[in-house]
Amino acid sequence: MADERKLAVVGAGLMGSGIAQVSAMAGWQVTLRDVTPEALDRGGQAIEKSLARFVDKGTVTGDEREAALERITTTTELDAAADADLVVEAVFEEVGLKREIFASLDRICRDDAVLATNTSAIPVTKIAAATQRPESVVGTHFFSPVPMMRLCELVRGHKTSDETLDQARGFAEGVGKTCIVVNRDVAGFVTTRLISALVVEAVKLYESGVASAEDIDIACQLGFGHPMGPLATTDLTGVDILRDATTNIWAECADDKFFPPEILSRMVDAGDLGRKTGRGFFAYG
Repeated sequence: MADERKLAVVGAGLMGSGIAQVSAMAGWQVTLRDVTPEALDRGGQAIEKSLARFVDKGTVTGDEREAALERITTTTELDAAADADLVVEAVFEEVGLKREIFASLDRICRDDAVLATNTSAIPVTKIAAATQRPESVVGTHFFSPVPMMRLCELVRGHKTSDETLDQARGFAEGVGKTCIVVNRDVAGFVTTRLISALVVEAVKLYESGVASAEDIDIACQLGFGHPMGPLATTDLTGVDILRDATTNIWAECADDKFFPPEILSRMVDAGDLGRKTGRGFFAYG
């Protein structure tokens, strides 16, 4: 039963806290780990605020909210993942950091545990190679905000087993997601490659003065039926996240359509990272 299963989430940021939230709502016992108490406090507050909004909307009861919060424990110790059935890593898009975490998880976790990465662009095989059990490593790419977005990309690394993929699907579907399977471990998978190509071109149009950020987004919303334009989406996800994702894809495939425009790096240098800093392609109060 899901309510008897244990999940460890490594990283309490936007993605990690969201994954912890939907998993706790689905009955999993969740251990949320980050490196500092401050990061854990921010993650916990984000979960509480998100659940409160669902209560206000009437889609979650007060009792369900309290039960979910009681299923989540926080820690700064990675060793707390030792008894988890499944671990989801959700840290920064830095392959060295992810490999370091997976090498540690390989030593810490049970032999039958599934080790999943929430990377949006780094090939799963690169991460799995840091372990002695690459067959147990799989990509589970959730989307932000996790409690609202219905999709999860399941990414098969070069050595991911069918059993591991099946367990990852059972987990993702059990927390309410619809899954697609990426059978070949290309950088960026399906969704990040598609959105990166669109966003990079949108940034180039903005950078060269062809049109304003507002008009580029309106074109995509009204012309293509997108609920949010590519530049507003970048602000929501994080300008730094987009820059790093496109850099990772370009480094793998050397396809110039993914090379990040210079303005992205200047925005990151200036700290204009989108909604989380109050300014990106748009200004936020």
